[in-house]
Amino acid sequence: MKIGVIGGGQLGRMLALAGTPLGMSFAFLDPAPDACAQALGEHIRADYDDKDHLRRLADEVDLVTFEFESVPAETVAFLSQFVPVYPSAESLRIARDRWFEKSMFKNLGIPTPDFADIQSQADLDAAVASIGLPAVLKTRTLGYDGKGQKLLRKPADVSNAFAELGSVPCLLEGFVPFTGEVSLIAVRGRDGETCFYPLVHNSHESGILRLSVASSNHPLQALAEDYVGRVLAKLDYVGVLAFEFFEVDGGLKANEIAPRVHNSGHWTIEGAECSQFENHLRAVAGLPLGSTAKLGESAMLNFIGDVPPVEKVIAIEDCHLHHYGKAFKVGRKVGHATLRCPDRSTLDRQITAVESLIRHS
Repeated sequence: MKIGVIGGGQLGRMLALAGTPLGMSFAFLDPAPDACAQALGEHIRADYDDKDHLRRLADEVDLVTFEFESVPAETVAFLSQFVPVYPSAESLRIARDRWFEKSMFKNLGIPTPDFADIQSQADLDAAVASIGLPAVLKTRTLGYDGKGQKLLRKPADVSNAFAELGSVPCLLEGFVPFTGEVSLIAVRGRDGETCFYPLVHNSHESGILRLSVASSNHPLQALAEDYVGRVLAKLDYVGVLAFEFFEVDGGLKANEIAPRVHNSGHWTIEGAECSQFENHLRAVAGLPLGSTAKLGESAMLNFIGDVPPVEKVIAIEDCHLHHYGKAFKVGRKVGHATLRCPDRSTLDRQITAVESLIRHS
């Protein structure tokens, strides 16, 4: 089976690494000349709205998926005329736009921060008067890793904020005084079979995920599965979906979803019976889903900007290096390490060891 992937970054690369042992081959459509996934398959270098090359991709593969939500929903809709595409264009349309996303959560009864659609500075002024400060202004589309958003703490932060974010459609969200950030990785097959991984505790710096630690018997696991299950059913979803939550007053408030394999699920490569990447491919290909059970205690640490010397990373016990083959650049995810340890105390020590290596690299 040949899989087409829209996007040729590290998520596409890891999909191919998971799919190759299943007898799958891959073609990646990506405009970047140095797309890091190209080492694992054919690279069709073209823009995401290039219909001639999209049609070429559709003619070459058995089905198509995508590795990130910056892909236009129109691209997925166009491809779906010629080849199966999972997740669907409708899933992507909703997930890539924060207004559609938050409105869906509200309609499904999933708690969210207060929010408002912002089309102008006047809209922003009115929304701040209603929601209050602090609040977060985010572009409705394309913002990620802390980009496309501004924290509004005081009235002076509001005065020119809409222009600062490019005068594009935005969403204002009330600031949530959360006690933790967690995410749930779920996978749903073509037949509706659904599996969930354990909730993951996430730590961010400057809006970029730095550390994810898989939980054991988290008291909010069942609640998170309920909320995610509502979204999966509503979208008739196929593939892996990540749902990020805030922990608030002993419950959960929705942050956002990602209609794809997700950074906070990288621990599953070594830390689960079947990784999120293999399970995504199983789901979109109509194959039986794999077990999401944990193997020991696991965590993932991102390498941002550069990767420490390989020999030092792999010298740490229980540490597995994933180098993306990307040029080093400030603020760029260029690799990660996953840890799989027999117990939590060992995991905590190894996390400290990797963090020290990152600080001194």
